[in-house]
Amino acid sequence: MQDLMFCYQCEQTAGGKGCTKRGVCGKSPEIAAMQDLLVYQLKGIAIYAKGFLDKGENVPKEYVDFTEDALFQTLTNVNFDETSHMDMLKRSQQLKEKIKAAQPQIKTQRDEALFTLRPERSQVLEDAKRAGIMADQTLDADIRSLRETVKYGLKGIAAYGHQARFIGYQDDGVDNFYCASLAAMTDDSLTVEDLVALVLECGEKAVAVMAVLDQGNNEHFGAPSPQQVNRKLKKGPFIVVSGHDLYDLEMLLEQTKDKGINIYTHGEMLPSHGYEKLKAHKHLAGNFGGAWQEQQKEFDNLPGAILMTTNCLMTPQPSYQDRLFTTSVVGYEGIVHILKDGKGRKNFDPVIAKALELGGYAKDELPKKITVGFGHKAVLSHADKIVTAVKNGDIRRFFLIGGCDGARPGRSYYTEFAQALPKDCMILTLACGKYRLNHLEFGEIDGIPRLLDVGQCNDAYSAVVIAQALAKAFECDINQLPLSFILSWYEQKAVAVLLALLYLNVQGMYLGPVLPAFLTPNVLQVLVDNFGLKHISTPEEDLKAIFGAQTTLSGTYPDMAKTAAPSAHQYRPS
Repeated sequence: MQDLMFCYQCEQTAGGKGCTKRGVCGKSPEIAAMQDLLVYQLKGIAIYAKGFLDKGENVPKEYVDFTEDALFQTLTNVNFDETSHMDMLKRSQQLKEKIKAAQPQIKTQRDEALFTLRPERSQVLEDAKRAGIMADQTLDADIRSLRETVKYGLKGIAAYGHQARFIGYQDDGVDNFYCASLAAMTDDSLTVEDLVALVLECGEKAVAVMAVLDQGNNEHFGAPSPQQVNRKLKKGPFIVVSGHDLYDLEMLLEQTKDKGINIYTHGEMLPSHGYEKLKAHKHLAGNFGGAWQEQQKEFDNLPGAILMTTNCLMTPQPSYQDRLFTTSVVGYEGIVHILKDGKGRKNFDPVIAKALELGGYAKDELPKKITVGFGHKAVLSHADKIVTAVKNGDIRRFFLIGGCDGARPGRSYYTEFAQALPKDCMILTLACGKYRLNHLEFGEIDGIPRLLDVGQCNDAYSAVVIAQALAKAFECDINQLPLSFILSWYEQKAVAVLLALLYLNVQGMYLGPVLPAFLTPNVLQVLVDNFGLKHISTPEEDLKAIFGAQTTLSGTYPDMAKTAAPSAHQYRPS
């Protein structure tokens, strides 16, 4: 039977090879085709946009903003709405014609640049065949693998860039890289070595965009600090906010003030309770449910309204379709979508009206609390105490255990790994992978909680800042710290985080539950050879390997740092 689609961008892709009939995420072959063609159009726009870069100019934000939104829309579990994709495709053609006229010096024979979108749905689906991942059967497998790795890293960067742009923060280097790298994906002269360097440059830009988003969140919402969060619902009307976008949450909180409606976070919105400006709203009442993949069960007949702000949307079930709303780049056919006005503001009246209509629960549930808000500023305020605990041998090792969560059974590894850690080990966790751990009791070391939730997936930047600060305190390289990265991945934001850590030359990371299907054996071997990247096995075997090779920073501080740091790898981008 002929394949109807091909997509292997997420961790749960069918058979560990690729979805060919329908996406595991729920994506139809038609949506997959439209997304392929939309990225194809972005490459065409980028070919002409490179004309600005060649002249030493920044790419105009009109093209950057569209590229960022389009990349984000094609990320896993974001948008399943055909109408939205058709609108974006039509806009892509308009922008391509406009930028082509603005850069007449660009001469190209690439089909991505010369292709003209036809208007009818059937024509779009037919033309999309030229844009599929496997459309060019003559393309070298390693070249394809590296191009796709860059593309997925870009999608993750776009998700973070979109959040930052929404609150007024952008980085010209990141913005220009969207176009430079998309154009590079059409350059057949680039070798494997060239593309490996581009992959690492993508990691560099991932660090930059997370830094911009961190700055924006801290400056706009106030630096997060430890905060206990109620995990049970109160009596009365309520709205559950899922996704990642803190500004959407802020606008909703402002619009529901004094209306008798409680607001609950869900999934990756949990860390918002740590931010000063958000937690000042008394009706930000707590957190509902767990990780994103539980939503179909948790939202079933929920007597409250639900707002999806960014990615992690699953196919809405009939029992809650009438109370679900989407906004931003998120979309699903038949679901009410909240648009922004020309000033970036949104009117959440339909969401509020639905919450009041449903009425919520008749009585309070018993409260149960967890603690969030351990961003880099909060953790490093205790840096002296942490350094002393390491020097004294009270803290033997740090483990970053977290990342994107999913439903695959093998993800129990992360819970079992955390539970198997000796009690003199600290755990940093982030992203929705935290829901594997944050209901467990880990106790304290010298008054410091053993489990520190540093935030959303983009707060991997916080973890890096913490690690770099500790390395500076101990006068050593980050790879000489007693620190291990145990990462789970699901979608493309996790790819961006991984590339960021590779760019920073973090060695010996453990990745799972399965390795990306888009990495060929040769490309994977480059990562193993240069970064010691490891695939998880069992908690027992991995802990045995980690502790067998561990270094200690106690006793001879700071003289222990005099050993040579690992040399820079050969593919460092210029």
